[in-house]
Amino acid sequence: MEFASGKRFSASAIHLPSLFKTAASAAISVLVLSGCSTLDLESSRLTTDEVRTTVAQDKATLSEGVEPLTGPLSLDEAIARAIKYNADRRYRAMEEAVAQGTFEVGKYDMLPKLITSAGYRNRNNDLITESEDSVTGEPSLANPYISSSREVVTSQIGISWSLLDFGQSYYAARQNADRVLIAGERRRKALHTLILDVRATYWRVVAAQKLVPVLKATIAESEKALSDARQAEDDRIRSPLEPLRYQRQLLENLRLLETIEQELSTASTELAALTSLPLTVPYTVVEPTATVNTLWLQQPTDKLEEVALLRNPDLREGIYNARIAQEETHRTLLKLFPGLSFNYGYNHSDDKYLIHENWNEASVQIAYNLMGLVSAPQQLKLADAGVALADQRRMAIQMAVLSQLHIARLQYANTARQYERSDAIAQVDSRLAQHVANQESVQKQSALDRISQQSTAVLSQLRRYQALSNAQAAASRLQATLGMEPVVDGTSDMPLSQLTAAVGQSLQVWDQGKLPAEDVRE
Repeated sequence: MEFASGKRFSASAIHLPSLFKTAASAAISVLVLSGCSTLDLESSRLTTDEVRTTVAQDKATLSEGVEPLTGPLSLDEAIARAIKYNADRRYRAMEEAVAQGTFEVGKYDMLPKLITSAGYRNRNNDLITESEDSVTGEPSLANPYISSSREVVTSQIGISWSLLDFGQSYYAARQNADRVLIAGERRRKALHTLILDVRATYWRVVAAQKLVPVLKATIAESEKALSDARQAEDDRIRSPLEPLRYQRQLLENLRLLETIEQELSTASTELAALTSLPLTVPYTVVEPTATVNTLWLQQPTDKLEEVALLRNPDLREGIYNARIAQEETHRTLLKLFPGLSFNYGYNHSDDKYLIHENWNEASVQIAYNLMGLVSAPQQLKLADAGVALADQRRMAIQMAVLSQLHIARLQYANTARQYERSDAIAQVDSRLAQHVANQESVQKQSALDRISQQSTAVLSQLRRYQALSNAQAAASRLQATLGMEPVVDGTSDMPLSQLTAAVGQSLQVWDQGKLPAEDVRE
């Protein structure tokens, strides 16, 4: 085909640049297809070296910044170490930080969008167009003409703002704000659980530290007495029944002592894990004054219920979830409105056939999804059901919180009485063991009697510490139900010594048995 300008266009003409570009496109396609074909489960499976490297990095991260223990561990310091270094505690803090970051980022979705774009287009031949007469429909007498360059670079910068997107982003930001507060309530609940575990485990470590040496000595004496009894049976010095009964009693004592030793053997490791201490390094603890505070039992039940309903983290989380469900209803309603968007931009193109290479463009667009009218009733029904479900769950949590409060209060009263009884029994058994040991020294009692009474005294001491541990756990459970966690600010940056002092002061406030004045109506 030949035009007036003398140029000839041939469909069979071969352009080397176009051939190279076609070959490059084919090569890229082959590489993509070959890459997809090499993906399989075996290539994605973790190797031993990868697991070892990850574990080593995590271990180093967990121990990073942990202050070494320079002396005996106190209860206040154990709780402070758990708050500052515990892995689950760090996870909850990071979860709250992520929720906060999501909220901050979501606020930018309400702003207009600043859009910039650039593009490149290349053709292997010219864009040639013909025209027809609008009246006769016959081809125009004018020659076909080129309306666009083969290579074109375009660029655009502009602002776009949608009223519907703004409404959706606004309610989404309100939901994200509630999710930040939910993460804070979960962090509070994790703090309650952590303090409960530390206090209960700490007293088990105290019991182990005090009773294990006595246990080992009693077990060694029992083993020696058992060996002597077996020798007496072999020598047939006495009737066979007497040595056998003697051995039977010794074996029962040994089984009891070894059971106690096994129960106490894991306490030190459990406390070390909670406080991020080295699991293989031995340490000692300071035995606090063994008291059980019963002042909380004197508080009126209705006042306790009021504080629990105002401060309990589970109930507060339920209220936030109900608000999120209500905001979701608003977002659903917005979908039923038409979308109105405003656009303004500056454009540039280097197409040589354009008379104006630069131009400004503004537009207003309204769009409406007609199919939304069909699904609108179901969407509204689903949103209302979500609100009703959140409200019902909140009311169920409220009943559960009240039940937990009464149960925690009863458990606290029961464990307090059990401790008083166990403490009295332990004192009596300790005096009995001393009297039997004195009589055995003057040959008025046998070694079996002394060992049996010593075993009973050790068991009574264990039960005393168990009752004390249960009472401490019950106190922490009541404290968690009331939502009265230690008020300590800046725990991530506060030095361990200051955090320990703050924890001790908070525990002293709890021991006073006073409810927060701002949460109780007179």
